[in-house]
Amino acid sequence: MTIKALVFDAYGTLYDVQSVRTAADEAFPGYGEIIAEVWRQKQLEYTWLRTLMGRYRDFSVITRDALVFTLRCLALDYHAAVVQRIMDKYLHLDLFPDAKDALTALKDRKLAILSNGSSEMLNALIHNSGMESVLDATISIDPARAFKPSRAAYALIETRLGTAPADVLFVSSNPFDVCGAKSFGLQVAWIERVTPAAMASESVDHQRPAPSTLFKMLRMQMDELGFAPDYRVGALAELPRVVSRG
Repeated sequence: MTIKALVFDAYGTLYDVQSVRTAADEAFPGYGEIIAEVWRQKQLEYTWLRTLMGRYRDFSVITRDALVFTLRCLALDYHAAVVQRIMDKYLHLDLFPDAKDALTALKDRKLAILSNGSSEMLNALIHNSGMESVLDATISIDPARAFKPSRAAYALIETRLGTAPADVLFVSSNPFDVCGAKSFGLQVAWIERVTPAAMASESVDHQRPAPSTLFKMLRMQMDELGFAPDYRVGALAELPRVVSRG
C-alpha cells in the first residue's frame, strides 16, 4: 500500500504528556507522578464523555477540569495561580528524543498532526518545540467538535490534506487512537513504548502492581476492540524504515 502522508497524534506520541510531572512536583512535592497519571486518565475520559453527551468544550477547558479533579481527589490545597502554572506545561511539553529526527527523515511525504488539542494549544506547543519547519499541517479536531476516536475527527485528515485515508499512515502511541484510526480506514502504526514483558518485570518485586504499572496497563497496551495496527514499532526512529517498505 502506498503512503503519501503521515499524520501523527501529538499528546503521548510526539510529545511526552508525562513530562507535566515536573511542574506538578514543583507545586506539590512528592505528588508529581500520581498527578500526571490521574490527570491524563481523567483528561481522556472527559473527551469521550463530552463527545458522547454532545457537550463539546475545547481541550484546554477539559485539561483544566481534569487537573482540578485530580488535585481535589488527592486532597491537595490549590489555587488558581498554581493550576495555571501546571497547565502552562502543556504548552511546553517535552518532545520525545527521536521525534524531530524521525520526522525530518520523512520529509519526502506530507507530514501533519491530528490532535485533540485546540488550535491555540497546538500552535503554541509546536512553536515552543521548534517543530514548525518540519510539519506541513497541524489539524485540531475543533471543527469537528468531537474528540478522537470519533470518525468525524479522522475525517478532517482528507479534508485538510486532500489525501485518501488508504494513502495515509496514522501514527499514535495511544491504543484507543490506533483502534479508532484503523476502524476509520487509515493505515496505522502503533508506537509500542511499553511491552507486556517490561510491565511484568516491573511487577516482580511487588505483591500488587505499582500505580505506574497500572497506568501503563490502562493507557499503553492495545485494546481488545477488534482492530490491530498495520505496524508495531518501539520508537518513532523506526518509522523511516517502515515507510521505505510501504
